[in-house]
Amino acid sequence: MAACLATGKTIITNSAREPEIVDLQNMLNKMGAKVKGAGTDVIEIEGVKKLKDVSYNIMPDRIETGTFLCMAAMTGGNIKIKGIHTNHITPVIHKLEETGCKFKIEKNDIEIQAPKRLKAVDIKTMPYPGFPTDMQSIFATALTTAKGSSMIVENLFENRYKYTQELIRMGAKITIEGKTAVIKGVRKLYGANVKATDLRGGAALVIAGIAAKGNTRIENIEYILRGYDKFDQKLRNLGVDIKIVNESRI
Repeated sequence: MAACLATGKTIITNSAREPEIVDLQNMLNKMGAKVKGAGTDVIEIEGVKKLKDVSYNIMPDRIETGTFLCMAAMTGGNIKIKGIHTNHITPVIHKLEETGCKFKIEKNDIEIQAPKRLKAVDIKTMPYPGFPTDMQSIFATALTTAKGSSMIVENLFENRYKYTQELIRMGAKITIEGKTAVIKGVRKLYGANVKATDLRGGAALVIAGIAAKGNTRIENIEYILRGYDKFDQKLRNLGVDIKIVNESRI
């Protein structure tokens, strides 16, 4: 974004390849910028003097889509999500299929039918188009009640297992060693008072609370609300008994 109005050419190497970067390039170019290479690890920007106003529809949120799919998977649900790009979440769909979930995909809609209990799977997070690190905690939560033991390897970020301590308070059996998490599935999680430590970890705790027996209270929900629009309202539309007590708790 800064390079769009800089003098001369800027080259960004080792850049992220996620579809959000391509979407940003498309919007900036519509505004008059000269950007090329988004979706690869080298992006070139030729600076221009000014940008113009435009109207632009941003791409669907693939992590929000994955969040609701994992939520349905963990609770044995059947939901349909409209207006998405399934090719953006292919690794998530494939892993959910390994757990026993069935899918119906029609153009930009996806419907998931989850089994009564998921089967354990192994996951390794990778740069796009591999399994997204932002789905790691959310998928791991769904696996806490799966049949068998699952292994997750976090290859992109350190200290991204903080949420597991909160899940353990709810009855999950998780062991962390370095960048690897081993999850031994249990029959049931139980409601508890827990704290969100980050955006995706917070969403994971919401999913755990929906599936758990009893009431769950989540603190520090400002993390969650930063990344999910009208999250509680969408969940209530799905039949979840959830409410925001105040700005720092669910």
